[in-house]
Amino acid sequence: MSKRFLLILAAILAVFVGAIAISKQNKDNGQPAPVANTTNHTQGNGKVTLIEYGDFQCPACASYYPLLKSLKADYGDKFTFKFSHYPLVSIHQNAMAAHRAAEAAAKQDKFWEMHDTLYERQTVWASSQNASRIFEDYATELGLNIDQFKQDVASGEVNDIINSDVKAAQAAGATSTPTFVLEGKKIDNAPQDVDGFKKLIDEAIANKQSD
Repeated sequence: MSKRFLLILAAILAVFVGAIAISKQNKDNGQPAPVANTTNHTQGNGKVTLIEYGDFQCPACASYYPLLKSLKADYGDKFTFKFSHYPLVSIHQNAMAAHRAAEAAAKQDKFWEMHDTLYERQTVWASSQNASRIFEDYATELGLNIDQFKQDVASGEVNDIINSDVKAAQAAGATSTPTFVLEGKKIDNAPQDVDGFKKLIDEAIANKQSD
């Protein structure tokens, strides 16, 4: 084996090893893949925040919907209400599609309109075998760009956003829906009426003012 051949072989090997090292360095020093943030769908602008981890197909969530709507109307900006996605996909066949529809609507600034429509018409779509088509009809009613809506519903970005909310719900101790968290503390036994919520919120506001 000639000396010239050995030198060429050594040079090729050096280039190969160098390429692997550079590739590994770039991987190690590269930016991590972007992680979806949790949503921030809020109403009101108070210093006290009530979070609902909800499922659009959950009957209990639907029963709380008018109660919470009344509560928000009574308090206005005295407290902040936040809705976070927590679809229970193992028991609600159309939940994820509903949450995708709501988040797609959010991209056209119509989250709350879709939120309300989904709860108010839950019995219409909950057992449907073609819920996605129903949600497209809702999007049309709300004046959304239907092509963009369809694209957003199917996007990985929307899926990741919802899953980020799910992880936040689990971290907050949510095991069912609706789960309510007031000022960072999970409400173990959620009130069954407006007055019960008002009592908790008033106490939280008073505590905030005394700090």
